[in-house]
Amino acid sequence: MDDFSVYGSSFVSCLSNLCRVLKRCEETNLVLNWEKCHFMVREGIVLGHKISEKGIEVDQAKIEVMSQLAPPKTVKDVRSFLGHAGFYRRFIKDFSKIARPLTRLLCKETEFLFDEECLKAFEMIKTALVTAPIVQAPNWDYPFEIMCDASDYAVGAVLGQRIDKKLHVIYYASRTMDDAQGRYATTEKELLAVVFAFEKFRSYLVGSKVIVYTDHAALRHLLAKKDTKPRLLRWILLLQEFDLEILDKKGVENGVADHLSRMRVNEPAPIDDTLPEEQLLLVEVWEKHYANYLVCGEVPADLSPYQKKKFFRDISHYFWDEPYLFKRGSDGLFRRCIAQEEVEGILEHCHGSSYGGHFATFKTASKVLQAGFWWPSLFKDTHDFIARCDRCQREGSISKRNEMPQNPILEVEVFDVWGIDFMGPFEPPSHGNRYILVAVDYVSKWVEAIASPTNDAKVVLKLFKSIIFPRYGVPRVVISDGGSHFINKVFENLLKKYGVKHKVATPYHPQTSGQVEVSNKQIKGILRTIVGVTKKDWAVKLDDALWAYRTAYKTPIGRTPFSLLYGKSCHLPVEIEYRALWAIKLLNFDIRSAQEKRGFDLHELEEIRLDAYESSKIYKERTKAFHDKKIVPKVFKVGEYALLFNSRAKLFPGKLKSKWSGPFEIKDVLPYGAVTLLNNNGEEFTVNGHKLKPYLGQRIQGEGVSTPLPDAPLA
Repeated sequence: MDDFSVYGSSFVSCLSNLCRVLKRCEETNLVLNWEKCHFMVREGIVLGHKISEKGIEVDQAKIEVMSQLAPPKTVKDVRSFLGHAGFYRRFIKDFSKIARPLTRLLCKETEFLFDEECLKAFEMIKTALVTAPIVQAPNWDYPFEIMCDASDYAVGAVLGQRIDKKLHVIYYASRTMDDAQGRYATTEKELLAVVFAFEKFRSYLVGSKVIVYTDHAALRHLLAKKDTKPRLLRWILLLQEFDLEILDKKGVENGVADHLSRMRVNEPAPIDDTLPEEQLLLVEVWEKHYANYLVCGEVPADLSPYQKKKFFRDISHYFWDEPYLFKRGSDGLFRRCIAQEEVEGILEHCHGSSYGGHFATFKTASKVLQAGFWWPSLFKDTHDFIARCDRCQREGSISKRNEMPQNPILEVEVFDVWGIDFMGPFEPPSHGNRYILVAVDYVSKWVEAIASPTNDAKVVLKLFKSIIFPRYGVPRVVISDGGSHFINKVFENLLKKYGVKHKVATPYHPQTSGQVEVSNKQIKGILRTIVGVTKKDWAVKLDDALWAYRTAYKTPIGRTPFSLLYGKSCHLPVEIEYRALWAIKLLNFDIRSAQEKRGFDLHELEEIRLDAYESSKIYKERTKAFHDKKIVPKVFKVGEYALLFNSRAKLFPGKLKSKWSGPFEIKDVLPYGAVTLLNNNGEEFTVNGHKLKPYLGQRIQGEGVSTPLPDAPLA
C-alpha cells in the first residue's frame, strides 16, 4: 500500500474515522511511517493531487517544473512531455484536441518537424496546466450529467453534477480517434463519444441516474432503433446497463470538444424508428395528405418542420388520377396506393388464392408489387398476415430447436428412482425371447435387465418381485411410459402396496424418461457387437452386456456404476491374466488392520457418492445451458389455442396430409413443459410443449346448413 487518506465533514467525524482506521491497522499489524503521516490537516497531497475543502487541484510543485521546460527536440522528449501532462488531463478540457499536433509526431515513419503549430500546442498545454480549474468530488445524492461531443479527429466529454442549479465539474476526458474511427459518419462519431464517456466514467455512473447532453438530436431516437448498423447496435447494447437520459442541447451551449456538428433542433420529430422510412406519418392519414395536396394544394398543418421537408421531397413521386392515387417506384413503374381497409383483401388474393401459392413474406410482397399495388407498411402487413394464415401454420415439421427447456431429474440417494422400459421386439428371437425389460437407477446408472417372450404386466411384476425389491429395496418413484404393460391394475396395486409413486411420461415424448432411453441405446449397441453371426444368442449374451455396461465410465457421475455402488473397482479377468497388483498381493490376515481399512473404505464410499452427486449436478447444469441456448422460446397461455404435431403421421404417411391437428384450447400450463389441452368434445389430455406451437389465426367454425326461406306474400 502506497498511501491513503481519512476524511470527514467535521473534526469529530474525521477523528472517529481515524480511530477506526488506526484500530484496523493494529489488528492487521500494518506499520505506518510516522514521518510521512499528517493528521488533522485542511489540505494535503494525495496521489499527486492537492485535496482540500475546495475540491481537487493539481500539485503546483509539479506544474512549476513543467512550466519551465524547453520545447522538445526529439520524439522521446515529446513522449515524455505528453506523459507528464497527461497525468493531469482530467483538469484540461479538450486535451486530445489541443495535443493533436504533438501526438502526430509520435506516429511511425513520420518525420520529426516541430513547427509553429506544435509550438503553439506545447505552450497551450503549459498554460492550461498553470490555470487548471478546481474539480469537485462526486456527491452520490445527486444525478450525474455528461456533456459530450465529437470532431473530425477527437471525442471529448465532461462529467459533472448540477447542485443548486450550478454545474460542478468532476472530470474532463478526451481521446483522439484512429484512422478508421475518423472515417465514421457524424452519428457514429457522436455515439462513439457517448460510449467513450461511459467507459471512462464507468465507476461513477454504475447504479446512478445519468443525464447526457448532446447537440446531435438523432441520438435520442437511436437507442430505440432495432434495424441500424451492427456497430451502432453493439454500442447501444453496451449502454443498456446504465440508467441514462439523452437531452438535446444547442452546439454553442455544449462546449466540450470540437463543435463541427452543430445541429439546432427546435422540436424533435415524432418518428417511430421501428417502421420503414416512408411511414413517417400515421398510417390512417398518409394517403389523405398526399391526395389533398395534389388535388387542391392543401398542406397538412400538423406536420413538424422535418416532416414537412420530407413531405415536399416525396410528393414528386405521387400522381393523382381521379379517383385513385399512384406512386412511381424506384423501378419506374406506377402502382396504385392502397387504403388500409383494402389491404386484407389484396393479401388474401396474393397469398391464399389459387394463384397465391401460400408463399413466404418476400415472395408474397413481390406478387403484390407485381400486381401494381403499394402501401407504406407492405412488408410488415404481409408478414403479420402470413403469420395468421391457417394453412401456413399447418405446414412444416418440428426439430430439436422446438423442444422445451430441459428439466433434469437430480436425485441424492441411490435406488430411490428407477426408470423402466421395454426394448424390442428383436428379430430373430433368442430361446423364445423377443423383448428385454430394462430398469436403470437414476443416481448410480446401475442397470438391471431380463429377457422375456412377451411385453406384458407379468414380466414387469417378475422384475420387481425377483430383482428390484429383494436386492435394492423399495424405491420412492418409478418412471415409465404410458404403455398398457405399465398402466394396469395389477402393477398399480403392487406399487400402491409398497408405497411407490408411479410417474408416467407424456405421450410421444421419450425425453421424459431419457435416462432409460439412453441406457437402452447403449445396451443395444453392446449386444450388436458381441452377438454371433446368426444373431440368435442375444439373450445369452445379455449378462455380458450388463457387465460391460456396469463397468464402463459414466461422464455424469465421473466413475463407473460398479465403483459408485460398491466403493471399489470391479476386478476383471484381464487383471489375473496380466498379473495386476490386486492379483499378486498377499491376503491380509490381520483382523484389526483389515477392520480399520474396511471402515475407511465405507467412509470413502460416502465421499465418492457425494462427489458423484456434485459431478452429476454440474454436468446436468451445463447440458441444460447448452440445450436451452439453441432452442426457440415458446410461451403458452391459458385460454389461447395451439396446434398439435401428429406423431402418428410417420406411421401412416401421406404426401399431402398435414402433420398438425387442431387448434386445441389450452386449459392449463403445467410445470416442466407439459400442457393440458381440450379437444372438440371438451375432454382433457396432456402433451409436452415440444409437440405444440401457438395458433395465431382465427378458429375455423364447422360448416352450417343454410335453409332458404320464401318471400313473404304481398298484401
